[in-house]
Amino acid sequence: MSADEQKRAAGEAAAGLAASGMTVGLGTGSTAAWFVKALAARKLDIRGVPTSEATAALARGLGIPLIALDEAGAIDLTVDGADEIGPGLALIKGGGAALLREKLVWEASERCVVIADAAKHGEGFGTFPLPVEIVAFGHGTTAGRIRTVLADLAIAAAPRLRVKDGAPVQTDGGNLIYDIPCGAIPDPVALASGLKAITGVVEHGLFLNLAELALIGTDDGVVSLHP
Repeated sequence: MSADEQKRAAGEAAAGLAASGMTVGLGTGSTAAWFVKALAARKLDIRGVPTSEATAALARGLGIPLIALDEAGAIDLTVDGADEIGPGLALIKGGGAALLREKLVWEASERCVVIADAAKHGEGFGTFPLPVEIVAFGHGTTAGRIRTVLADLAIAAAPRLRVKDGAPVQTDGGNLIYDIPCGAIPDPVALASGLKAITGVVEHGLFLNLAELALIGTDDGVVSLHP
């Protein structure tokens, strides 16, 4: 199976977890898009809470009723992709620059399920550059503070401003993204805590102790993983 076929299989498997009457968090990215399409095909009586403007547009086009996070209250189920899945279902997310909205929806959810193709899951953790969402004002100064935190944790990496088509990438909230090519993250909890304590950092892409299930598309079918 190609990576896209694996993503589709995982997304379709996750759509089977939804039921009428649910409020469902709708993730962002190519894998989550397969989930949204499969969910729409089931024609359930649900409400969707999108994690990005791109996902909102996709869901509307497929006829999924949408509701804002503030209106939703408790979210029954959120399904989203990940850029990397590590031990204990520790995740790196944010490749699509939607990490803040994604984490807000994840943390409001009763159940979070991550879906991915086989290449996203491995034994180590930190291969995918860690995204950090930063306020645009003084972002270079904030990046310097990030470098200090990395050095204190013996991570030999420098944050890099994400640029596309010659301009800095902006999130739906108007913030910037810096990517940290860690290579390995020996203590994700300490890194998450250190980044969160920096003034100017809005959010980071470490999603820890949030996913209760991973559905991984493989050549042999969809594999379920638990923390």
